[in-house]
Amino acid sequence: MLSSKPGLRISLLGGLLLIPVASTSAETLEEAWDIAIENNHQIKAAQADTTATEQNLFSAQGQRLPELNIGTGYTQLNETPAAKANFAGQSAEFNTSQAGSMNAHAIASVPVFTSGRISHNIKAAEATFQAAQHNEISSVLTIKMQVSAAYIAVLRLDGAVQVAQEHLSSLVEHQRDVKNLFDQDMVAKNDLLAANVELANAQQLLLQANNQLDIAQAQYNQLLDRSLTDPVVVTPQFPQIPVGSLNELSTNALSQRPELLVLDKQIQALEQQAQSVAADSLPQVAVNGGYQYQENRYQSYEGLWMVNVGMQWKLFDGSTRHTRDAIFRRAVSLKEQRDDLSSTIGLQVRKTWLAIQEAQQRTEVTRLAITEADENLKVTTNRYKNGLATNTEVLRAEELRARTYDNFNNSNYDTALSTLQLRYAMGVL
Repeated sequence: MLSSKPGLRISLLGGLLLIPVASTSAETLEEAWDIAIENNHQIKAAQADTTATEQNLFSAQGQRLPELNIGTGYTQLNETPAAKANFAGQSAEFNTSQAGSMNAHAIASVPVFTSGRISHNIKAAEATFQAAQHNEISSVLTIKMQVSAAYIAVLRLDGAVQVAQEHLSSLVEHQRDVKNLFDQDMVAKNDLLAANVELANAQQLLLQANNQLDIAQAQYNQLLDRSLTDPVVVTPQFPQIPVGSLNELSTNALSQRPELLVLDKQIQALEQQAQSVAADSLPQVAVNGGYQYQENRYQSYEGLWMVNVGMQWKLFDGSTRHTRDAIFRRAVSLKEQRDDLSSTIGLQVRKTWLAIQEAQQRTEVTRLAITEADENLKVTTNRYKNGLATNTEVLRAEELRARTYDNFNNSNYDTALSTLQLRYAMGVL
C-alpha cells in the first residue's frame, strides 16, 4: 500500500529557510551575488560611467587652477614693415620690423572672480558623480535581485522534484500492491487500471519537474556567467525579514532606494548647471601674466614680461537665458519622475510586505495540513485493505498529500522570495 513518511518529508521541507544544506560545495546566496557582481557586464558599464563622471569632477575642479599657454610661430611678410615721418619738411621712411620674424609667448591665466560660474559647475559635477555612484549601487541591487529569484527558483524546483519523486515512489508501491490483490482476485481490474494511470501521470509530473529544474539551473548559471550545464548546488539560507511597521519600512525605502537618490542628485546637478550658465553672463575677472618674445632687430626689447588684470561682462546674449531655462525644465521633469517613482516604491513595499504575511500564514496552515494529509492517507489505506474504501479514495488521499507538501514547499520559498523583494524595494538587499 501507499507509504507515509512524514518524518522524511518534514526533514526535507520543514527547515528550508533556516537549515543550510550539509555540503561543502553548496553555494550560498552571498557567494552567488559576489560572483554575479564580479562578472556582470551591466555593473562593469556602471562602474566605467562612475569613473567617467569622476574625471569630469576633476576637470571642473581644475578650472580654478592657473592655465598656462605656450605658443610660437614664424611670420613672413611680402614687404618689410616701415613707417613714414616728416622732419623739418623732409619726408623720411624707416623700417619698424623685419619681413620675416619669429615670435613666442608663455602666458599664465588665473580666474579671480567668476560670479559663481566655476563653483556652480563644480557642484554640478559633484552631484553627477554622486548620481553615478548611486546608479552603480542600483545596478548591483538589480543584479542581486535577479540572482536571488533564480537562486530561489532552483531551490523551489529541487523541492518540487523531491515531492514528485516521493509521490512516484508511493504510487509504484501502491500499484504493486494493487496488482498483487488483483492477481488474488481480491480487487477489480479497474483498480489496477486506475493505479497504472496514476503511476503514468506521476512519471510525467516528475519528468516535467526535472525539466523545469534543469532550465532554472541554466538560468542561474547564465546570470553568474558560467556554462549553462555547470552543476548547481545551493543552500537555503536567506536574509532576515526587515523589522518594523509597514509605515516605517516605507519611510526607510524612500530614504534608501538608490534610484531615488540618483534622481535627487541629477536634479541637483541640473540646477547647479543652470546657475553656472546664468553666471557666465555676469562679470568674469582674471589675472594674466607671462613672457612675450617678438623677433625684431629694430626694437629695443624683443622679450617683455607682462601682467594684466582683465574683466569680461556679457551684457547681452540671446541664448543664455533660453539655455538656462531649458536646463531648469529638465530638472522639473526629473522631479515629476522622482515623485512618480516614490509612489511606485511605496506600492512595492506594501505589496511585498503583504506577500510575506500571506506566505507565512500559508506555511503555518500547510504545516498543520501535512500531518492531517499523512493521517488521512494512513486511515484511507487501512480502510481500503479491509474493503471499506475504494481505490479512488486512496489515490485521492495520496494526491492530496503530495499537493500539501508541494504547497508547503512553495509557501516557504514564497516567504523567502517576498523577503528579498521587500529588501530590494527598500534598497538594502
